[in-house]
Amino acid sequence: MMKRRDMLGLVAAAGASASHAPSHGDSTATVPPKTGIVDTNINLFHWPFRRLPLDETRSLVTKLRSLGITCAWAGSFEALLHRDISAVNDRLVAECDRFDVLTPVGSVNLSLPDWEEDLMRCLDVHGMKMIRVHPNYHGYQLDDTRFDSLLTQIAAAGCVVQLAVAMEDTRTQHERIQVADVDLTPLPDIMSRHRSARVQLLNYRPRGPLLEELKGVHGLYFDTARVEGTDGVPSLAGLVTSDRVLLGTHAPFLIPEAALIRVHESNRLDSEALKRIYCTNAGRLASGQA
Repeated sequence: MMKRRDMLGLVAAAGASASHAPSHGDSTATVPPKTGIVDTNINLFHWPFRRLPLDETRSLVTKLRSLGITCAWAGSFEALLHRDISAVNDRLVAECDRFDVLTPVGSVNLSLPDWEEDLMRCLDVHGMKMIRVHPNYHGYQLDDTRFDSLLTQIAAAGCVVQLAVAMEDTRTQHERIQVADVDLTPLPDIMSRHRSARVQLLNYRPRGPLLEELKGVHGLYFDTARVEGTDGVPSLAGLVTSDRVLLGTHAPFLIPEAALIRVHESNRLDSEALKRIYCTNAGRLASGQA
């Protein structure tokens, strides 16, 4: 079995040999380079409840590059509680413009009356290919008609919805702000009505009978951030196929090395599966080929 320090050396070497990812203003920004790793789940700025290591963008980017990550899809922690989502997205784009590794992922809050205007600004002004939503922080369920409308509009635009199932373990949340994981029970039925929609679950802990239902949902993808155990990622890839699993670290809330180690540690994924999880799947999803 590959030792952890050997694995981290391998991904660092991959990053050193990778070409630079293009800036997000380029039409190919969300397509990963031929070498290197794509992290589909990071956030910029400050977590609302405490400071995190690497919560300054330059430090985070330096860490990601050192691990061979040449492209990272970045949302914003500010999207959780700020009400001016347009300003949140503007700041995110400006920050991502400073680093060629970062691709901005816009946020919309469906509980706000102008969410469709925010969505159109993400798509038309910023040219974003991914939109991230936080139903549990924004106070709606997936069977809400607004989520149904979002899927319709995003699918028509050929873009991807990133659905953040959780941001923090419920056991460590601030006592005055308790936020349960998003209830995914309605998702299979909803997506059966949106066959062209593509949704990636972020920070989902795959387990239980619901996973058996989700594995058959067309257009549904998974990240690795909260997958547990040394066999967790290979088991998920075996259940839903490795074509539907993408690396996501949830940095800087979680240390990015953890997700990389879990992908490699079991020694059960062959080189082609690793390539798909680390890079190819992200390119296919972002470019509309998935």
